[in-house]
Amino acid sequence: MIQVPTIELNNGVAMPQLGYGVWQVPDSEAERAVATALEAGYRSIDTAAVYANERGTGKAVAASGLPREELFVTTKLWNGPKRRWGRDEVLRAFDDSLAKLGLDRVDLYLIHWPRPMRDDFPRIWKTFEEIAESGRARAVGVSNFRPVDLERLGAESALVPAVNQIELHPLFPQEELRALHASLGIVTEAWSPLGQGKELLTLPAVTAVAAKHGRSAAQVVLRWHLQRGNVVIPKSVTPSRIRENLDVFDFALDADDLAALDALGADGRRIGPDPAVFDA
Repeated sequence: MIQVPTIELNNGVAMPQLGYGVWQVPDSEAERAVATALEAGYRSIDTAAVYANERGTGKAVAASGLPREELFVTTKLWNGPKRRWGRDEVLRAFDDSLAKLGLDRVDLYLIHWPRPMRDDFPRIWKTFEEIAESGRARAVGVSNFRPVDLERLGAESALVPAVNQIELHPLFPQEELRALHASLGIVTEAWSPLGQGKELLTLPAVTAVAAKHGRSAAQVVLRWHLQRGNVVIPKSVTPSRIRENLDVFDFALDADDLAALDALGADGRRIGPDPAVFDA
């Protein structure tokens, strides 16, 4: 069984550095996909309320027979524009996620987007403080927060997010944000770590490094993340790729390899939504 290294969060909780993400996995397929991941050796599973697959994810966790303390389950608050997110609304959403997952606690609970135009994430974070204090989330954090958003949280709360889950890959390396995370003690977690679509994985710089090591393009990109200190949550529903994405701990990229992949981010090209304006 592959042993995934862990990263210590700022509250002492250990988080696996490589996990399995279920974004865009239908609930009807999530149980099978997560079961495959757990059988392969993944111990960290990342879902969210808006993915609508917490039930399937929870079924796989329950059916795995694995001790709860060996698993790291993340879900997220979908703080969308259809309601005003006061304390009661946040707690109801959290309770709903726990019920769907079939768990009495999660290991990490994240605010999914900052939505700065709504000016409510500091209020939401106050309830996240309460959730963390209750122990029903072992750690709390944020997702898609910009430097300005993190600075505002820091000005209004003593609780530093344990994690900021952001779009991050060689085409969009987020160096400024990663540096801020390091200074604040926030772990950087990459969503879409392989980009979206096949563009990144077919670039000559990536395929050349893959050929050099006798590995797939996805494996060398994941290795780039790991050596940069990022937590990664690649997603696939193909069993062979689920296993392949985990098999990245028995080789290392050298300085030339890392430089070749770093160079891809010169233009800082975002693929997903811009957190400054996203309010879907």
